[in-house]
Amino acid sequence: MTLHQNLIDGEWVSGEAIANINPSNTNDVVGDYARASTADAEQAIAAATAAFPAWSRSTPLERHAVLRKASDEILARKEELGTLLAREEGKTLPEGIGETIRAAQVFDFFAGEALRLTGETVPSVRPNIGIEMTRYPVGVVGIITPWNFPIAIPAWKIAPALCYGNTVVFKPADLAPGCSWAIVDILQRAGLPKGVLNLVMGQGTVVGQVILDSPAVNALTFTGSVPTGKRVAAASVEHMRKFQLEMGGKNPLVVLDDADLDTAVECAVNGAFFSTGQRCTASSRLIVTEGIHDAFVAGCIKRLERLVIDDALKEGSHIGPVVDQNQFDQDLSYVQIGKSEGANLAFGGDTLTRDNPGFYLQPALFTECSNDMRISREEIFGPVAGVIRVKDYDEALAVANDTTFGLSSGICTQSLKHATHYKANAEAGMIMVNLPTAGVDFHVPFGGTKGSSYGPREQGRYAAEFYTTVKTAYTGA
Repeated sequence: MTLHQNLIDGEWVSGEAIANINPSNTNDVVGDYARASTADAEQAIAAATAAFPAWSRSTPLERHAVLRKASDEILARKEELGTLLAREEGKTLPEGIGETIRAAQVFDFFAGEALRLTGETVPSVRPNIGIEMTRYPVGVVGIITPWNFPIAIPAWKIAPALCYGNTVVFKPADLAPGCSWAIVDILQRAGLPKGVLNLVMGQGTVVGQVILDSPAVNALTFTGSVPTGKRVAAASVEHMRKFQLEMGGKNPLVVLDDADLDTAVECAVNGAFFSTGQRCTASSRLIVTEGIHDAFVAGCIKRLERLVIDDALKEGSHIGPVVDQNQFDQDLSYVQIGKSEGANLAFGGDTLTRDNPGFYLQPALFTECSNDMRISREEIFGPVAGVIRVKDYDEALAVANDTTFGLSSGICTQSLKHATHYKANAEAGMIMVNLPTAGVDFHVPFGGTKGSSYGPREQGRYAAEFYTTVKTAYTGA
């Protein structure tokens, strides 16, 4: 089997290999991927540092050409890359292809942004003085990404970094490196000069730690767990570097008595359980008013009974497996925690057996939950959701906001009054009305409040706030 190597200073570099295992069929090895050493990571940072002066002065057209070429190839290979994603992460094939298309769209968007770089000129309050405000790249950007969106999240971090003239040291999740390797290979062949983009796959405790500790890394963008995010923040403050964190959520979906029942059920089931619940925007708290509660629960159970949980590549599968044994064990432990806390397991939560050995878990729906239970407070990151009964809109809003997280927050209602009030008062970075809490566009800002996010927003034109720094220049007569 071909060894997929790390890319350092324009050269493919071997290292200790780890097998990338298909969670739908643990007998299937997706590929062997090299793990970078401490020395490899240090060399990658040095290469990015050396490449920065020339790349930061490259023309907008040069950057546009690379990003557009990468976008075109990703889109042309969407079935192949979508299949790779489904094999290594466990999303169903349609979801894998959809995520691949989104990655292509992200590169296409930032190819356009490279040609739209702007500044401002304003008059001074003093006579005969002009002022220019322009954006410049921040320097070497460290990028650390998670396993749950193995092509989309790397795309929405790498594309703006390159668009604005930065160089990159990129560490993807050790659990799912295949799609990351593929997009780095595509970008390298698209014409990036050596050292501009460096790939160092491997363990966070090894490769990630080198990136955190290096004073040569000028900015660091991270998506992952809260504990690791806090370590990233502490290390970044030590070096006075810019940092950007996306760390998850415990997202509420409020369902009011006047909601369309079919819409509410679909929003809940899609948001909570699709992609095996392994989304930071998943709606794991379903906050439902008394009048619609019983019909909503019955509708969710009926919808869950029709879902097909099977091999991600099998036609007709709605939900694939959990990503690996550790996540599988964590999900099962939370099912037991929910039972021990007194919640009612209304549906699912069982281990499933399929044709191939894999990490198959029946989605779990709890009822009679309270907002102080652990299953209502802690991010599970699996197909587990709880229903919390409330009396009215005011209580629903209070419960929705009663969390340390604030990424995405949704409401199902036909009341313009309540929808408008919720958009203004829900404590989250993204608000969804009559839509699942999971699912955002590629050209608008992504991010949350409270413990979910820190720093400038990701995606869209707002990405410039992180990947550039503003310079103000005065000119006298």
